[in-house]
Amino acid sequence: MASVTVSSIIEAPIDAVWEVIRDFDGLPGWHPRMVESVIEAGPVADRVGCVRRLTLVNGAVLRERLLALSDHDHSIRYAIEETPQPISNHVATLRLARVTDGERTFVEWSATFDAPSGEAEKIAAAMGENVFQGGFNALKQRFSRGA
Repeated sequence: MASVTVSSIIEAPIDAVWEVIRDFDGLPGWHPRMVESVIEAGPVADRVGCVRRLTLVNGAVLRERLLALSDHDHSIRYAIEETPQPISNHVATLRLARVTDGERTFVEWSATFDAPSGEAEKIAAAMGENVFQGGFNALKQRFSRGA
C-alpha cells in the first residue's frame, strides 16, 4: 500500500480555515484543480456517507464518499470510489490543528492507496504536489487576501 502526507501552515485562525474546508461540497471554491462538485442523491454534504462527484480542470471526474467529519478534531476522511487514475482502496484524511504561536493553523493531508507495481511512487508524488500542496497553496493565497 502506498502513502503520501503533506503538511503546511496557513496564516489564519483554525476556525476560519475549518469553515472553508469543512464543506465537503465546497472544494471547487478553494482548490484550483476542481471546477465542479455535486452531492449525489442521498445524505447532504456534512453527513457521513454522502458522495460528491468532482470535475477537475482537465475534465476528469472523481466520486468520493465522506467517511468521517469531526468538528471537534477539525478533520475530514474520505474515500475515492471512482477515478481515472490506476489506484484503488484510496482513503484520505485532511486535518487541522491550532498553532498556539499566533493565529495560524497546521494543516495535514494524507492518503493511502493501492497502485500498480512501479507506479505508486509517481502517483503519490503527483497527488502530494498537485492535489495536497496545490490546495494548501490556494488556501494560503485565500487567507493572505483576508478571506
